[in-house]
Amino acid sequence: MFEAPTQDRLLELIDAMQAQPVVLIADLVADRFIHGAPKRISREAPVLILSYEGETVVPGGGANAVANVRSLGGRPITIGTVGRDRDGEALLEALEERQIDTDGIDQLEGHRTTTKTRILAGGRHAIKQQIVRYDIESSRLLDDETLRQQAARLRPWKDRARVALLSDYGYGSVPPGWIPALRDELGDQVQLIADSRYRLGSFRGLDSATPNEEEAEALLGAPLGESLTEAAASARILRESIEAASLLITRGSSGMLLTTPAGCAALPVHGTDQVADVTGAGDTVIGTFGLALAAGATPLEAALLANYAGGIVVMKVGTATLQPDELRQSVVADPRPLEALQWATY
Repeated sequence: MFEAPTQDRLLELIDAMQAQPVVLIADLVADRFIHGAPKRISREAPVLILSYEGETVVPGGGANAVANVRSLGGRPITIGTVGRDRDGEALLEALEERQIDTDGIDQLEGHRTTTKTRILAGGRHAIKQQIVRYDIESSRLLDDETLRQQAARLRPWKDRARVALLSDYGYGSVPPGWIPALRDELGDQVQLIADSRYRLGSFRGLDSATPNEEEAEALLGAPLGESLTEAAASARILRESIEAASLLITRGSSGMLLTTPAGCAALPVHGTDQVADVTGAGDTVIGTFGLALAAGATPLEAALLANYAGGIVVMKVGTATLQPDELRQSVVADPRPLEALQWATY
């Protein structure tokens, strides 16, 4: 009979996360939020005019996964690139404010930092609502010399870092062909985990991956299925197709699905269906999942902690992170993800 982990075990793992090193190879994005208060409708066109109140830049994309590892007490070792421009400088500053080492991040001349700008409006004492977003996207394939330099920065962590996360948003900083080099530089014990927006099928030989349901079904070419038996069979096919030891599929309000060689677990969602903002929730999931594995968790224990973490951040507005105390409180206050956990064998 399958037995779920206990609350005490999950709480022990949260403590064990502290100061654990985690390597992150990431497409780094600057998330810029511009805040304004409604002023009037333009006389020239049906356009809302805002009174500017300020703006902030926070780590987005793969940089949000980095920020989540750090906020949970881990030690992110970050490899990536930004442009030598205003947004790149703002992103580096935002990371440094969070006490994240940026020595592994290259500033490239002639490269535009990928930036997602969200304009939010609302009353002075009300929650601001996003009314429009525009993206400045810059893809750049890194040359062999840059890749060699980045790989060399990982050598001090050989046989020390247990987990390396690959956060691939399609902007060129996370080449799938890096997997053998990462194992060479970090040692045989390292667990490689990927979150790839468009090309998870290209990352062969991973230890795990964290696609959402839409990404999983696109790669599978069919729906996962409604019942646990159907979903388990589909997830197993998908896991074996990318040669991964485990696969954690996020399913929004339906929770998560973890498939391993031993079977498939369905994790009920933590929290409610009434979410505030799903921005960056996938980054929180892979960051928590990877950090928990670095702390010695099994894939199921790590998935449960990632499930709690994802449920916390979707109740926050904007690109959010969480603190260890928030994770502890959720584990104690909501036993349902443990009690309602379902398991199916193949």
